[in-house]
Amino acid sequence: MLYICGVHLTNIPIGFMYQAKVNNSESLTLEQKGDNFFINGQEYEIDISEISSGYFHLITESKSVTAEVVNVDRKAKEFEIKVNGEIHHVSLKNKMDLLLDEMGISSTDDNALSEIKAPMPGLILDILIEPGQTVQKGDQLMVLEAMKMENVLKAPGEGVVKSIEVNKGQSVEKNQVLINF
Repeated sequence: MLYICGVHLTNIPIGFMYQAKVNNSESLTLEQKGDNFFINGQEYEIDISEISSGYFHLITESKSVTAEVVNVDRKAKEFEIKVNGEIHHVSLKNKMDLLLDEMGISSTDDNALSEIKAPMPGLILDILIEPGQTVQKGDQLMVLEAMKMENVLKAPGEGVVKSIEVNKGQSVEKNQVLINF
C-alpha cells in the first residue's frame, strides 16, 4: 500500500498529481501513473508501509527511511513530517488548487481574500459590487462574457472591496486583476 504524508493513496484516484513544497523550497511535482511513482518526471520505486498510526517505513533506491507524521492540516494540505529525526514542512497542491492560484483565488478559506483575477479573456458585462462593500463567500461580484457565455464571478471568501480595477464594457485578459480586497 502506498502512502504519502500519511495519506493512504488507495483512496486517491490513480493518476493523481500534486505540486509539493518541502521547507518552502522549490516546488516538486509528484505523480502516480498506474503502479509507477514520479518526482519531477523521474520514476522512482518506492515501498512504503505503515508501521503504526502516523509512523512509516520507506525504502527507495536501496535506502531505508523512517518517517513520522507529526502534524496534519488537511484543509490547507500542510504536513509536518519527521524523517530520520529531522522535521520537514510539506505543503501539497492538486490540479484544482493550482488552477485556483492561477486565477488569483485561494483554495483555503483561512487565507485572506486579496484579489480576483480574470479566469479567461472576455468582456465585463456588469459589476455587482462597489468599493467599501463587504462580501461573503459565494456573493456575486461581476459578470464576465467569454466565448458568448456569461460567467458570474463569485467571492471565494469574505472580504471588503478595496478597489475595482475594471469598468463595465471593458475587455480583459486572462489573469488581469479585476478586484482588490
